Amino acid sequence: MSASGGTKAIVAALGANLAIAVAKFVAAAVSGSASMLAEGVHSLADSGNQGLLLLGGKKAKREATPEHPFGYGRERYIYAFLVSIVLFALGGAFALYEGYEKIKHPHEIEHWYWPVGVLVFAIIAETFSFRTAIKESNHVRGGLTWRQFVRRAKAPELPVVLLEDLGALVGLFLALGGVGLALLTGDGVWDGIGTVCIGALLVLIALVLAVETKSLLLGEAADIDQVERIRDAVVDGETVTGLIHMRTLHLGPEELLVAAKIAVEHDHTAQMVARAIDAAEARIREAVPIARVIYLEPDIYSSEAAASGATVAPGTPPSAH
Repeated sequence: MSASGGTKAIVAALGANLAIAVAKFVAAAVSGSASMLAEGVHSLADSGNQGLLLLGGKKAKREATPEHPFGYGRERYIYAFLVSIVLFALGGAFALYEGYEKIKHPHEIEHWYWPVGVLVFAIIAETFSFRTAIKESNHVRGGLTWRQFVRRAKAPELPVVLLEDLGALVGLFLALGGVGLALLTGDGVWDGIGTVCIGALLVLIALVLAVETKSLLLGEAADIDQVERIRDAVVDGETVTGLIHMRTLHLGPEELLVAAKIAVEHDHTAQMVARAIDAAEARIREAVPIARVIYLEPDIYSSEAAASGATVAPGTPPSAH
């Protein structure tokens, strides 16, 4: 994912959520609607989340230091994880509490045109934000389904904004349904039920985000197609005769570490091996540009190890020890 695409989606979502939050709080104060109050807190939490994503993107650009020799790329994962916590605590938990209180102590919605008007405005604004996130995601999604994109994306910003905007749109329709039923029946309990549904939705989205960003924080390998391109790039068939084993790790969304043990013949000189390693690194970076940190360790290929059936990476010759 390009950082510019993610930033564009975040800024669009931030602008929409700030405007919506103000409108919702005004409508909640005038009408006394619990759904509107919960939605106002939801939009305020979303605005804070977009601020966190922007802050994480800025901090991730810092240069590497002796204390952090691989840089700060994972800052983006940390702030995305904080987003899931904020969404859970400020969005979901508050909405569940507010809905419970409204069901216990229902009261009639006043000045119905305020919450209805604000909800319609919010749906239009959130649709614009969601459309921007979809458009930016389509630039990098390729042939992946939306579910696969959310689960496999190494850059967290677009999946986070997509899920936030989707949750916001669904939550708005839930709020509109709760307010509408409360107005039609004259029973404020429906407003509370709508609020509880919003809270449950936000908690579910927060849990999904937490699981996905936790996996990124722990460290994920390169995609399968990237691994295959790296394997093809390593071996030149002359000095580097095979790939014994390899490990990849994302140091950040757009920075990949590659560590591999490569097979060379026993009669190759150190100079030949060093040149072959340099050439292999250049081929890897050409095949996978985000592979910026590469460590290649040469080892002597052994026919005895091959005959014994030593375990090797798929599609590569057996390793010697």
